[in-house]
Amino acid sequence: MLFNSYVFIFCFLPVAIFVYFYLNKLRLPQASTSWLVFASLFFYSWWNLTYLPLILTSVLFNFSITRIITSYDEAKKNFFSKKTIFVFGLIFNLGLLGYFKYMDFFIENINVAAGVKLPLLHLTLPLAISFFTLQQIAFLVDSYEGLAKEGSFLDYAVFVTFFPQLIAGPIVHHSEMMPQFSKLRSKVVNYKNIANGLALFSIGLFKKVVIADTFAIWANVGFDELQTLSFLEAWMTSLSYTFQLYFDFSGYTDMALGIALIFNIQLPLNFNSPLKKTGMIDFWKNWHMTLTNFITTYIYTPINRSYQRLTFHKAMWATFLTFLIAGLWHGASWMFVIFGALHGIGVVINHYWKKTKIKISKVLAWFITFNFVNFTFVFFRAHDMSDALKVLKGMGGLNGFSLPEMIASKLPVLKKYGLEFQPFMESIKFSWLIFVYIALAFALVLIFKNSVDLIRQHQRSYKTAFYSSLLFFIGVMSMNRTSEFLYFNF
Repeated sequence: MLFNSYVFIFCFLPVAIFVYFYLNKLRLPQASTSWLVFASLFFYSWWNLTYLPLILTSVLFNFSITRIITSYDEAKKNFFSKKTIFVFGLIFNLGLLGYFKYMDFFIENINVAAGVKLPLLHLTLPLAISFFTLQQIAFLVDSYEGLAKEGSFLDYAVFVTFFPQLIAGPIVHHSEMMPQFSKLRSKVVNYKNIANGLALFSIGLFKKVVIADTFAIWANVGFDELQTLSFLEAWMTSLSYTFQLYFDFSGYTDMALGIALIFNIQLPLNFNSPLKKTGMIDFWKNWHMTLTNFITTYIYTPINRSYQRLTFHKAMWATFLTFLIAGLWHGASWMFVIFGALHGIGVVINHYWKKTKIKISKVLAWFITFNFVNFTFVFFRAHDMSDALKVLKGMGGLNGFSLPEMIASKLPVLKKYGLEFQPFMESIKFSWLIFVYIALAFALVLIFKNSVDLIRQHQRSYKTAFYSSLLFFIGVMSMNRTSEFLYFNF
């Protein structure tokens, strides 16, 4: 079930909200929590019922292992040490993720390296396994360090499965979520939160179905259909995917935050205008912020702690390794490894540049940062190296130049100077409309406030209600085809 589907918007969500608050009104908190867990598991199972046993097994195991860790008595004679139990839990989670997400990738590379033909398992990637596994690893680590404890299985289940953020985040911590669920005022209908939540959901829906899905048409044509790309076509392709990815994921996050807010739950911010930033450090502090926080806390920091004497250069090496791991987390492909390596190098260079204290203009810094991000997203989108090189060669002008026919026909003077342009691919919808969309996308990300800032200033009035309703109406009327969110694949 997708956020951008009629069955979710007009059936599932209204029923889930009504029953939850009705049970709370009857002062049945356990029943309302149970309902929320049931609704979340129903939401998760909608794609494929075979996914359900996996997430239930993961939740049951992690709850049990964390209960053992938090109730561990050092004074008693125990067969296993607390650290051994913790490591076992960690291995289980990483093993589960590794088996389903990376086993075929591992076999493929063994076959290439060793020249053998081991059969692939052809495993289907379980939906949301990356997100609910990371969330539970964070809780496992926090439990081991005495920073978190959960005594109720029902509460733990709703922490992991809460459907607004189950499929693609934001990645949440127990300490962020459970105090909100336990508050009495969270169990009562809050009309301000409903208004703000619906407004945020409407913005996210518009981002996804009107902006991201339109850019997807051009990105898919450039990456998947054309054999070669001219200079302009390649740049239109890369920019289309950059904006598709941004508006797709930020749109999903807006919708998740909006839905959660209707339930009086505030999810952590995941985007804070990252495409406005003037350096790779700031970009990653504001792009997929909950993932950045996770890899900083649970990967980067432990690597640094492993050094007997930490130096700046060692910290930069840890940064690079962390981004390699973060790149691979996105998927079982060398393209994601290259993407992570490039971003690791970009962040490291940014750190070294800051040490020089040489300042450049903000416009130039933004230009370098944005183009670096746009360049590296080519690897993020490409299926393999040949796909990536096809686009990059075009962006470098190695496949010639082209202009739309409507422009080239009006510039015959160019031929006087020996400038020949290939016909622009009007047939693949690289028409004048793409220039309008890209210009508007730049305006949205660089000039306008982001959606969360807009909602913070949101005042209940006829004007704001009108604009929210308009975005919602346009979004619903634009749902002429079902399209998954990009991060569902990770």
